[in-house]
Amino acid sequence: MADWLKNVLSDPNILSAVRVTFTMAVCSTAIASVLGITFGILLERFRFPGKKIVIRINRTLMGSPPVVVGLIVYLLLMRRGPLGPLSLLFTIQGMVIAQTLIITPIICGMIYSYLRRSAPSIREFAVTMGADRWQTIRLIIRELRKEIYFCMVTGFGRSISEVGAVMLVGGNIRGRTRTMTTTISLLKSQGIFTEGVALGILLLLMAFVLQWICDMLQREEQEDENY
Repeated sequence: MADWLKNVLSDPNILSAVRVTFTMAVCSTAIASVLGITFGILLERFRFPGKKIVIRINRTLMGSPPVVVGLIVYLLLMRRGPLGPLSLLFTIQGMVIAQTLIITPIICGMIYSYLRRSAPSIREFAVTMGADRWQTIRLIIRELRKEIYFCMVTGFGRSISEVGAVMLVGGNIRGRTRTMTTTISLLKSQGIFTEGVALGILLLLMAFVLQWICDMLQREEQEDENY
């Protein structure tokens, strides 16, 4: 297995796929986290006509097939599409757009569920302490930071594991938009299973290392607060 990993890491095409995957996943998760957390907070905080419909639509989008989202983004970004002049089709930026549309409803729905259970009691406590609106929002975010962290990790995991949407929007172009998952799919179709398995292990290791780093940062933050 060590030889397989060594061969994989020495292949420039594989290294390019790792770079594209990491760039796409980090960018799409960051954008989706900002949007999803914001929308989740607003959805829980305010009452408005059609709120139940919005919640149902978001829940539907949470389970929408990624290939469908990829097809929609493809139609938007194609040369004759409304966003065609931007020339984002078959680029990392276009893949980020597709991934953001996939991940944002997931993070929004999870944040809304957490807030619905915990925010009312936190808000009541903030009112008794004389906190204003922004102080209350900061308190809610601070108290639910573990849940927010879990939502972001979930979004990142969904991003690095995606195949269908990035295949459609990115075009699986070698050295440009080929990701680790699309590379694994290509190796499987060619009957090259050893390199595909090694690349899959590398993908899992990348997710594990990022998870470990985040856990360490969170643990250090908790230790500082306790101190």
